[in-house]
Amino acid sequence: MNYEMDFVNLKSELGVAAALEAKRLAEKYNKDYLTCDDLQEIMQLGKNNVYHLLDSEDFPTIKVGSRKVVSVIAFAFWSLKAA
Repeated sequence: MNYEMDFVNLKSELGVAAALEAKRLAEKYNKDYLTCDDLQEIMQLGKNNVYHLLDSEDFPTIKVGSRKVVSVIAFAFWSLKAA
């Protein structure tokens, strides 16, 4: 069995799924970057939990001034990887 090829296929499928989810989210929210409020709605979490997530090391945040946001594609990839 070729495990390396299986891993490449899995990464490719994950990338396609992330791209489709990112497209859906971008169209739904009409933006390319998600804010704390957006993440609260998407993840059904409270504000404090979202702030902790935005501060965590493994969450793909971008700092814009004093605000933290996450790109839709990075969020989609992160959420599929975390599942």
